[in-house]
Amino acid sequence: MATYVTVLVWSVWAKNLPWWVLPASFAINLFTFFAYWQDKWAAGQGNWRISESTLHLWSLAGGWPGAWFAQQVLRHKSSKPSFRETYWATVVLNLAALGASIWWLPGWLVSQRADAPMALVALLGIFQK
Repeated sequence: MATYVTVLVWSVWAKNLPWWVLPASFAINLFTFFAYWQDKWAAGQGNWRISESTLHLWSLAGGWPGAWFAQQVLRHKSSKPSFRETYWATVVLNLAALGASIWWLPGWLVSQRADAPMALVALLGIFQK
């Protein structure tokens, strides 16, 4: 976990990722933890539950550290083998996407220019010809 945070901070510092990645990562992890807490509470009350696929989607989107922390602290979804296998697959996929964005696209998401979206449109125009 510390390595993941270190890589994120370094990538933002090195301008390989935009600055908003750090607060967005914090927010998505907080939301993911809350989703696990809500699901655990609903299970205890016999109420509507959050689907496993939704929990996995939040993990895939970058909330896997929050999901891991929730599994440890809340003891929720921590013993079901099929859920855990899919959870770890989302971790691997998220880390692969992060690594690809840092390795193959360094600075691509970060631009000092105000017309960065137009640069993307121009780049996509190259592929249309």
